[in-house]
Amino acid sequence: MRATGLAALLFHLLLLTGCAGFGTRDPLQVDLAGMEPIPGEGLEVRFNLKLRVQNPNEGAIHYSGVALEMDLNDLPLASGVSSQGGTVAGFGETLIEVPVTISAFSVLRQAWTLTGGHPVQNVPYALRGKLGGGFWGTRRFTDAGVLSIPEPIDTP
Repeated sequence: MRATGLAALLFHLLLLTGCAGFGTRDPLQVDLAGMEPIPGEGLEVRFNLKLRVQNPNEGAIHYSGVALEMDLNDLPLASGVSSQGGTVAGFGETLIEVPVTISAFSVLRQAWTLTGGHPVQNVPYALRGKLGGGFWGTRRFTDAGVLSIPEPIDTP
């Protein structure tokens, strides 16, 4: 019985030591690299988002799907998924394309918020998502910034 308890203790220590090694990875750097319109259905608007994913770690990241959500002006705007898979090399980068959908309700909500009677020049955005890689390999990412909307040019 005593040997069994010692074996169980050693097993749990090894398990904890192994899990601690997963926390040493640096987070992915993900930037919005572009947007292209794609056909939608009915009242929805669709875009193909291009994400530049940089891996600042030594080991390659293998992924088998992408999911993301995008907020604009602190309100939900778009979401999308892709079953695209691939690899981001260690200390490497790649472009990943994800189709996203913007519902008519989201468009109306954004228009209502942005037409508050004063000009809007800087609109904050946030991007959250994950690269699927199974139980141990899923990598979450975030990106945030400000979209600068130029002022209209007054013409005499």
